[in-house]
Amino acid sequence: MEKPILSDDFTIEDIHKLREYNYEKTKDLTRQEKMDYYNNKGKEFLKKLEQEKMQNVI
Repeated sequence: MEKPILSDDFTIEDIHKLREYNYEKTKDLTRQEKMDYYNNKGKEFLKKLEQEKMQNVI
């Protein structure tokens, strides 16, 4: 499944697309693989937030 294209308004349909996309990506993973997948995604997101925060400070 391809990564969904989200609208500028971020509607309920976008949420449904994201949930379906994530389900398809993780449906065959073991419990440990799912934990690793979501933990890594969370760490990537936090890293991006920190980088943006530092850019706004400068």
